[in-house]
Parts: sequence; structure tokens; C-alpha cells
Amino acid sequence: MTTRKKLGIALSGGAARGFAHLGVLKVLREHDVPVDFVAGTSSGSIVGAALASGLSVEEIIEMGRKMTWYRMTGLAYSPKGILSNASMGAFLRKNFPRDKFEDLPIPFAAVTCDLQTGEAVVLQKTGDLIDAVRASCAIPGIFAPVEIDGKRLFDGGIVANVPTKAVKKLGAEIVIAVDVLAAGATYWGTPSTLVGIFFQSTMMLLRAASKAHHYRADVVIIPKIAHLRPDEIGKMDEFIKAGEEAALEKIDEIKKLLLTEN
Repeated sequence: MTTRKKLGIALSGGAARGFAHLGVLKVLREHDVPVDFVAGTSSGSIVGAALASGLSVEEIIEMGRKMTWYRMTGLAYSPKGILSNASMGAFLRKNFPRDKFEDLPIPFAAVTCDLQTGEAVVLQKTGDLIDAVRASCAIPGIFAPVEIDGKRLFDGGIVANVPTKAVKKLGAEIVIAVDVLAAGATYWGTPSTLVGIFFQSTMMLLRAASKAHHYRADVVIIPKIAHLRPDEIGKMDEFIKAGEEAALEKIDEIKKLLLTEN
């Protein structure tokens, strides 16, 4: 008897590079590869939460076209961060069909980091989905942390930029990791602003840490986006295309892994 294994996808952080996740999801859907579990870190948590909430890939792409840095950020007026992503939370709450973990049609986990202990905090099963995504996206030093259940949480990329462990714990038997930072960068120069320095140095640190989480994945997809900066939110279509091309290279391997003889 042939039965299908449960598939989970782990979506990495990488700011605007997270749009490449949409290209991967588009190819999986076109090849009838179901996604049973999703985990996301930082920008990967936005895409993952959108999918888990019931939005189609096309609907997420349409939502992405409305995203601008102006819409997604604002001044924090806090000593703990230059910016706040509260406006991003309002945007997602308006566009997501569901905003509670317990109501999601696809089990989802958002990876964050505890500001006090430095340990990973995986948000799942119950609670507010939007606050979890905000916390997972709160890059330290740039965005103020988000308080949830008495903990101050920020970007999970510090501890698990590619959340393979989290999606495996949800129940995935086959794990696909999509790492949008592993391709590296060909554009690094000298940042001219404080935010630019924080942003660039953080992306470098996250990229270095990402590969440590690849070993739990059965398939690792790395879109070829070294020439695109993580802040180039206006190049969504290029990111999506790169995600599609990278996924197509792995699609046969994924299909073979899904089926097993009992």
C-alpha cells in the first residue's frame, strides 16, 4: 500500500527576500504537492502565516503588492528599538482571514527569541497570530520587541533563521527548507545610515547562522537572489521568479520523497 507522507515547509527570514517563498509555494501548488505544516521566521513567518490562515498563493501575492516600508513600519518612541512594526500588524490583521492560531486550517509555528534569555520561543497552537508574526519580524536594534505573555520577543532569526526543528515538531515527516539568505550577496557596500548598518550587519549574521539548521531538512531550496538586496521590496516579481526557478529544480526530488511503501 502506498501512503503519502506529511510534508512541512520551513520558511526562512530575509526581509524582502521572503517574497521568494511565494515562488516556491506557487510551484508546489502547480505540481499538486500539499503543504500539511508550516513554520516561519521573520519574513518567512508573514508568508507562512498567510498561507496557514487560508490565503491562496495568488492572494498572498496580491497582498504583497500593497506592502511598502512606509505601511509596515513607524517610529517606536522607545529606547528598545528605532522602529515599531505595529502598523505591519494592523495591515496583516486587515488582510488575513484568521488571526488566531487555533482557527488556522494549516498548523503553523512562528519562531521568536526571548530578549531576556536569548532562547527560542516557538509560538503555535493558541494565541494571537498577528502578534506572533510581529515578534518574529522584530529585528533587534531596529524594531522594538513585542511583548507576549510577559516575554519580550524579537526576531527568531537569531536562534533559528530556517525553522526546520519547529516544523518537524508540528508533525512533518518530510521537511522542505527554503533559505532566502544562503545565496549570499554580491551587492554589499558601506551603509550610509545607522539603520543601514544595523540591517546589513544583522543580515550577515543571520546568513552565517542559517546553514546550521539545514541538516534537519530533506530538501533545501536556495533561490538565486544574491544580486537582490533584502530591502528591495519593490522587486517582488524578481524574487518570486527566483523562488519558482529554485523550486522547479527540486520538484521531482520532493515528489519522490512524498510517497512511501507500507
